[in-house]
Amino acid sequence: MRTSAEPQSRYEYPAHWEADVVLRDGGTARIRPITVDDADRLVHFYEQVSDESKYYRFFAPYPRLSAKDVHRFTHHDFVDRVGLAATVGGEFIATVRYDRIGAGGAPASGPADEAEVAFLVQDAHQGRGVASALLEHIAAVARERGIRRFAAEVLPANNKMIKVFTDAGYTQKRSFEDGVVRLELDLEPTDRALAVQYAREQRAEARSVQRLLAPGSVAVIGVGRAPGGVGRSVLANIRDAGYEGPLYAVNKAFPEDLAEVDGVAAYRCVRDVDGPVDLAVVAVPAEYVPAVVAECGEHGVQGLVVLSAGYAESGPEGKERQRALVRQARAYGMRIIGPNAFGVINTAPDVRLNASLAPEMPRPGRIGMFAQSGAIGIALLSRLHRRGGGVTGTTGVSTFVSAGNRADVSGNDVLQYWYEDPDTDVVLMYLETIGNPRKFTRLARRTAAAKPLVVVQGTGTAPQGHAVRATRLPHATVSALLRQAGVIRVDTITELVDAGLLLARQPLPAGPRVAILGNSESLGVLTYDRCLAEGLRPARPLDLTTGATPEDFHRALSAALADDTNDSVVVTAIPAIGEASPRDAELAEALRSAAAGVPGKPVLVVHVELGGLAEALSAAASTAPAAARAAGIERAPGTGKAPGDGDGAHPFRPAERPPTAEADRTPASEAPRLIPAYPAAERAVRALAEAVRYGQWRREAAEPGRVPEYEDIDEKGAARLIGELLERGEGLTISDAQTCELLAKYGIQVRRALPAPTPEDAVAAARALGYPVALKATAPHLRHRADLGGVRLDLADEEQLRRAYAELSELFGKPEELRPVVQGMAPRGVDTVVRTVIDPAAGAVLSFGLAGAASQLLDDTAHRLIPVTDREATSLVRAIRTAPLLFGWRGSTRVDTPALEELLLRVSRLVDDHPEVVAVTLEPVVVAPHGANVLGATVRLAPPPARDDHGPRTMPAY
Repeated sequence: MRTSAEPQSRYEYPAHWEADVVLRDGGTARIRPITVDDADRLVHFYEQVSDESKYYRFFAPYPRLSAKDVHRFTHHDFVDRVGLAATVGGEFIATVRYDRIGAGGAPASGPADEAEVAFLVQDAHQGRGVASALLEHIAAVARERGIRRFAAEVLPANNKMIKVFTDAGYTQKRSFEDGVVRLELDLEPTDRALAVQYAREQRAEARSVQRLLAPGSVAVIGVGRAPGGVGRSVLANIRDAGYEGPLYAVNKAFPEDLAEVDGVAAYRCVRDVDGPVDLAVVAVPAEYVPAVVAECGEHGVQGLVVLSAGYAESGPEGKERQRALVRQARAYGMRIIGPNAFGVINTAPDVRLNASLAPEMPRPGRIGMFAQSGAIGIALLSRLHRRGGGVTGTTGVSTFVSAGNRADVSGNDVLQYWYEDPDTDVVLMYLETIGNPRKFTRLARRTAAAKPLVVVQGTGTAPQGHAVRATRLPHATVSALLRQAGVIRVDTITELVDAGLLLARQPLPAGPRVAILGNSESLGVLTYDRCLAEGLRPARPLDLTTGATPEDFHRALSAALADDTNDSVVVTAIPAIGEASPRDAELAEALRSAAAGVPGKPVLVVHVELGGLAEALSAAASTAPAAARAAGIERAPGTGKAPGDGDGAHPFRPAERPPTAEADRTPASEAPRLIPAYPAAERAVRALAEAVRYGQWRREAAEPGRVPEYEDIDEKGAARLIGELLERGEGLTISDAQTCELLAKYGIQVRRALPAPTPEDAVAAARALGYPVALKATAPHLRHRADLGGVRLDLADEEQLRRAYAELSELFGKPEELRPVVQGMAPRGVDTVVRTVIDPAAGAVLSFGLAGAASQLLDDTAHRLIPVTDREATSLVRAIRTAPLLFGWRGSTRVDTPALEELLLRVSRLVDDHPEVVAVTLEPVVVAPHGANVLGATVRLAPPPARDDHGPRTMPAY
């Protein structure tokens, strides 16, 4: 950024302080350090500030900046004097600066750890959350430079600035003297400060997506002069969906006298539009997009949906074009869906926006849907809308986003919106990649506590052109972390929709107990077997026989639902021979009325070749027009098909108009119970099993546990030791003695092991430790490989020790190749392994498993994100498949799992308290009937990142 040759800093320009942020109103701004080249920008900015705001900043009339002021406010050393600016369109809209001070408020340098801070925000941008964002970033800069406290003097009448400080969540002191309010802020992040930051992030990102999904006016740029083409098609889709706001068609090639296109007002340039344009749908070739973005930015457009292709998906040149697109849009404060997007849909009756390539509006409903590619998006819409194929079209879509290359708006942003969207009860997401697993997991945990989140997770690479940190964790590990966050993880689009339909209109089951009833014994047995395979607890199926009437089904279902030993019911049905299709409607009504009698338990139907039952189940709950309800089911004229049956012509049919639209958008708690029907037992049971697991997670999440405090932890002592060790190198694996010293400060004792380079040294070590002892080879190829014979245990005296030493030397080579050690014997128990790693995307992860080749071969390891609570430590120990070995399997002795859980919690605290600890391995940890003994440990240290995931809000960088 700085190009002047004039020296201004003791440090190089801190480019890592630059960041794009989303503001409270959903717009964006760029935060960056102020440099010597910003003099003109600063003067122009100051001229736009009102006299009142200037007075609040300088405590006196201050109409203009002097040359000395400009020099002072643009020349910083980036250590003791720092200035940041928030910019939109390259121009300043707000500034903040700090000056390090010492005793008495005089200018100072380190080690002084206090600084005076001051803000100035243009009046036109006050109330957008600019100052709050700047405070987060200047506080992070200050901490990086060793400043621990901010001091600010504010006039009592400047309530807005006082509120910025008091609402930030930092520990603070407040005093009043000489007519000035003095605030002191401790910059150490607190739980409240982090909660405030996350809440602001959620509101800002949700608002930014809302501006894209519910615009007050829309322009389609790139509308062809002739019918056909992407732009003309999207324009028609928006118009035909019944969009309520002003709609404009834009193409620079339109004749000057052209007034309308397909009944829509036509313009040659978006700047020619008389009124505001909230959303621009861009459908021009990629080479023309920069000019379009500039016109939109100058006109004040709030957001873009870029359908144009030719970006990161096309190679390196396209990737750079995509980066330039995002930088340009953000410079104007706009957010982007795309490029290469399929589009967005909002079925709200007061919006009815179909700014997508989907030819028809999907049925209104309570499900939010997100996909990256257009192909996946249309498949999701088609599958959800279709009433055929065995799945009832029980509900529809609230909003739909297909984000293409996800250059800007991602699944995380849309999740922020759905979290507080009152029109969305269930979220379905097809994620080809997760660019920021740590943030997604955090958002998913919060969302899943309020509404179900069902995800298909791909295994692809990071979004092309997206500057995100790639995770090094295996796909299975990321999946496990998502499940712990309450995400319902499924593998296919079919499973995604199956689970979504159940969760959208049925209550969560209170447990795994399942009643099965129906008119097919074999189908009931198949359902029973699938329940067992999914870990459910089914009762023996009740066979109503093939002659069962709708009344028989009603009585059986009512009884099953009333039975306190059942948490859910699966109804199996096959067609009755010789019966007409109206019987489908009668059966559906019988099931619906029985389910309505006990509304707290979910009901599912497994049907085989029942052409009308799926549709009738929906009709029975009053989702079809009145005439259709009277007849049992509506048929499309001349086709013999129900609306929504796939006919190959369209992936889905138009939405029914009210009252259907209103009924479909009724909140689940108030809506009729729509019973989902499945064409196969495995699909129904899989959806039910996911609902059971999610319900269990919801109940456990209500009491999330706590991170225990241990009085014997010496956090400051550990910090001093880590600092001393890091002074010797950038990243290092510390010695065994240093490892033992560091772990001991967190109450983790490692059983002492002494080197034995000669037999005599081994004997001396054994005398110091006391017999019996173990002799171990610690060479890298033999370490932790007892199966290779490099360990001798229970050596009771010197003779046995010398014999074992000779055997190891004969088998594996000279002592310098073996690196033997002598260690006192630990009580017998179960050998386990505890590890932590710092993943660049997911953050700190704690892993646990049993030691040995079998566990490694089967990848039987469980994971939790750090910090780990006491409840999470308990579940971590029990999450591995070999956990029964810890609890007395087949008559073995039960071991001390509480001691193991405490060890896990202490390791978690160490890594969470000290980000410099980038890896810990405790192997083996022998868990005995009384106590857990750490026999081997390694620790790796590295300097912490300048910014971590608890730092200020930022958007992904380009």
